[in-house]
Amino acid sequence: MRHNNRRHKLGVSGPHRSAMMGNLSVAIITHGRIETTLSKAKALRPFIEKVITLAKKAEKANDAARKLHYRRLAISRVRDKAAVAKLFDELASEFSNREGGYTRIYKVGQRIGDAAEMALIELIDGNDEGYSKKPAPKDKKAETVAPTAEEVVVEEAPVVEESVVAEAEEKTEA
Repeated sequence: MRHNNRRHKLGVSGPHRSAMMGNLSVAIITHGRIETTLSKAKALRPFIEKVITLAKKAEKANDAARKLHYRRLAISRVRDKAAVAKLFDELASEFSNREGGYTRIYKVGQRIGDAAEMALIELIDGNDEGYSKKPAPKDKKAETVAPTAEEVVVEEAPVVEESVVAEAEEKTEA
């Protein structure tokens, strides 16, 4: 049974996976966007977002010891001091007002050699608002509901004078 084993395995061992995620995160920090397989992109997203969160925490920290602690935690995951320095010094200020969602994944298509599903993963701008939300779908049941009393207009029968009615009765009797 696979209880609590929800991480992306990617078909490699644990140390290989952590090294791969470190290398991919260095590439995305350095270049801003990378093209990789869809499964690797989906595995990289939570990894890099946690590292960016460490950079945000370091920016908000008051004492130098706490800032150094967060930087060392990021270096232990990413394993490249130059990339971590770029993340902490330049990119962290962009994401300071953003509550998560620092990356975006686009599906590109299939790779020619082995038909693997390819994706483009990129760091988004800190001030990017994303896609606008679609309006909530209207209920079909709400449209078929009977109209309210205010909406119902009762048509009144035309008023007929008594003399016209009396003449009509006389014609029918004759």
